[in-house]
Amino acid sequence: MRSLTFIVVVLALITGSSCCWPHERPDLNTYFKTDIGLSDDQIQAIRSGKAVAKKLPSRVPDEIFVFGAVYINATPDAYVEYSTDFTRLREQPGNLAIAPFSSPPKIADLEGFAFEKEDIKSIKDCKPRDCDVQMPESSMEKIRQSIDWSNPGSAEKVNEMLRQTALKRLRAYQQDGNAALGMYNDKDRPTDIAGQFRYILSYSSALPKYLPALYGYLLSYPGQKPANVDDSFYWAHVKFGLKPTLRIVHVVTMRGEAGSDLAYAIAEKQLYASHYFQTALDLTFCIRDTSTPPDNEVFISLRSWDRSKLG
Repeated sequence: MRSLTFIVVVLALITGSSCCWPHERPDLNTYFKTDIGLSDDQIQAIRSGKAVAKKLPSRVPDEIFVFGAVYINATPDAYVEYSTDFTRLREQPGNLAIAPFSSPPKIADLEGFAFEKEDIKSIKDCKPRDCDVQMPESSMEKIRQSIDWSNPGSAEKVNEMLRQTALKRLRAYQQDGNAALGMYNDKDRPTDIAGQFRYILSYSSALPKYLPALYGYLLSYPGQKPANVDDSFYWAHVKFGLKPTLRIVHVVTMRGEAGSDLAYAIAEKQLYASHYFQTALDLTFCIRDTSTPPDNEVFISLRSWDRSKLG
């Protein structure tokens, strides 16, 4: 199937006592108008508590960008706690399995991280530039050399290798950053994962303009880590398309400075996906509404995903 890049941008204004932010917020109005291209009617709809969605311009035909905005009644801390509650996340319809990694990560963290039966059948016939599972050429070669497909336990052996390889690559990423992400060789053209990630970040000037420290850290991890940033990692087995997909994700959580409108900036950076995505990025910006009392904080959540290569 053809390559596809898909970005969704969602702004959620989180309110305590009111459904609306005041009209005199020129920074929000400028962002909505200049960066997103919303009309006055759309901005007014967001103010009144309605959900608004807009398809944004793409750079090439295989990209899709979508923006959305909606109010949510919560405080920033409550939102962050809610969004990272893995007990709740396991109950979501699209999540077949999801779990955080320990610090440092260990093999036991990957219990349940396994390919579907159809994926294992596909892997048996994988070769460079012709594979139904996204992986580097080195992994294809290792499987060919290590798996006895006539053995009844071959499927579990493949999944054992998957978990060992995933752990090894995660540890390498934590040490060497984007350079350890390597290449995918499953389709006609190899994909430089780090290069594709830089391409995602180049879509909008908002991140380097408003949060240059976070922008720099996403590109230079583990170097240039800001003092107000925490890192965490999780894996997920999700079903949102034609095939269930395994993912490994790096979560960067930046706390806003005292007195700043920014409460949190959260980036979820995909390190691996077995299908659909060459790279992915989910950005959430939580902005306080200074017009409400401290115990009724309001924030804006902005999310963006880049999903490449549907297949």
